[in-house]
Amino acid sequence: MCRDKEAPTSLLLIQNQKNTGFAPAHNQAVAATETDYILVLNPDLTLAPDYISRLITQMENNPQIGSATGMLLLKADHGSVDSTGLQMNKARRAFDRGAGEPAELWKQSGTVFGVSGAAAMYSRRMIEDVSVDGEFFDADFFAYKEDVDVAWRAQLFGWQGYYDAEAIGYHERGWKTSGRSTKPMFIRRISYINRYKMIYKNESARTMLKTILISLPYEIAAHGYMLLREPKLIVVWKSFFTQLPALKKKRKYIQTIVKERKNT
Repeated sequence: MCRDKEAPTSLLLIQNQKNTGFAPAHNQAVAATETDYILVLNPDLTLAPDYISRLITQMENNPQIGSATGMLLLKADHGSVDSTGLQMNKARRAFDRGAGEPAELWKQSGTVFGVSGAAAMYSRRMIEDVSVDGEFFDADFFAYKEDVDVAWRAQLFGWQGYYDAEAIGYHERGWKTSGRSTKPMFIRRISYINRYKMIYKNESARTMLKTILISLPYEIAAHGYMLLREPKLIVVWKSFFTQLPALKKKRKYIQTIVKERKNT
């Protein structure tokens, strides 16, 4: 958590009795603070001393910036990028920008679709504006793609994401290099279904058909692979339909806000 300059340095430890997941736990942490900015940081990340101050300066200079990140490098190879923010293609698949590429190619700062939750700075103003029923991260996501969901919603609501190439962090990111097969089925299931929850909530009715058509080749290939190699993934759709009433409510709220802001 990022404290105001006037506040004394202190640490508040909130210990839950069970693993509530990344999204609910971070909502809990955000609710326990009143600071102007919140830094969400993975435990396997090391930040340069000026990482926080550089991002806050950018956000102070431009009130439209609601989220910011720096150049996250692989801790094992400081010349390779882990993430310079998030990007999402027309099939609504999200990626870390520049992942695996030489850091020299990413020296240009500027706006981005969103920021990785690994080392994300969020403004309180944006958090309060884009929260749905008091939730910044969608608690139904548990973990994975909750940062993409926030980025999409923030963009729909008129906020900017920003990448500062001079703010440096180093990420262990062990799970990313270990391969898909090493991840528990529980993790693979929530990562898979959260993409569809995100699309359902954030995609407008006007563009939904276009997105379906664009993503169809990927969906056919991905689901063909799933049915052949990972058929146990399919059962996670039960959770989607169990949560459908809540998803409908969230979608209605998001799309209503988007329409209202387009008309003002």
